[in-house]
Amino acid sequence: MQSFISKVLLGTVLILGAPAAVRAGSLQVEPVLVDVIAPGAASTLTLRNQGPTPIDAQIRVYRWSLVNGEEKLEPTDEVVASPPAASIGPKAEYITRIVRVSKRPLQGEESYRLLVDQLPDQSQQKNGTVNLLVRYSIPVFFGARDKKSPALAWSLAKNGDKVVLTAHNNGDRRVRISALHLRDAKGKTVSFGAGLAGYALGQSTKRWTSSAPGFAASGPTTISAQSDAGPILAVTPIAAR
Repeated sequence: MQSFISKVLLGTVLILGAPAAVRAGSLQVEPVLVDVIAPGAASTLTLRNQGPTPIDAQIRVYRWSLVNGEEKLEPTDEVVASPPAASIGPKAEYITRIVRVSKRPLQGEESYRLLVDQLPDQSQQKNGTVNLLVRYSIPVFFGARDKKSPALAWSLAKNGDKVVLTAHNNGDRRVRISALHLRDAKGKTVSFGAGLAGYALGQSTKRWTSSAPGFAASGPTTISAQSDAGPILAVTPIAAR
């Protein structure tokens, strides 16, 4: 499940079958992020069928956390999708509700992921058509009104030819991190990609590991990235392992 969530962050195309014709997935979902502040406890998700034939979709909710720096999904009954499945006609849309049903008082920010799958059309598969199906993974957050703003504390370790970068979020609100890069004192750089690098969830630790031959084993390292709160620029020493 850990690698599963790290691979599926917005829309993943899955190929089912193998023969001749191909029919592209036609499911679209909005919004791409749900953020609810107490005393609110519900939001909505709109599913649209852009294609010429009916489609079926499945909606599942998972509790989302960081364990030992890695993302983890677990089944939950504290937040539900109502209804959890939909049949959507051609060029039509369907609205489902996302509801926090837990009666436990909300503290800080709770994180979930909503997986929306376009289900395969069995009749098309029988006709020898490959279905290109879409999966959306939507971040869902329920936060207390007085939740603390994010505050990242960075650390970096060198382990052989690899670097291990850690961000601990001492605040309650998550941070969305993209375009994450390192630069050592001699100008050697390490990139974790130009796109989304992941989320540092509230009161949690996020960890990234990358091959970094030739990267300095000591000295200051500059960390640069983009976040949903603006640019990130920090300097941290390198700790040998």
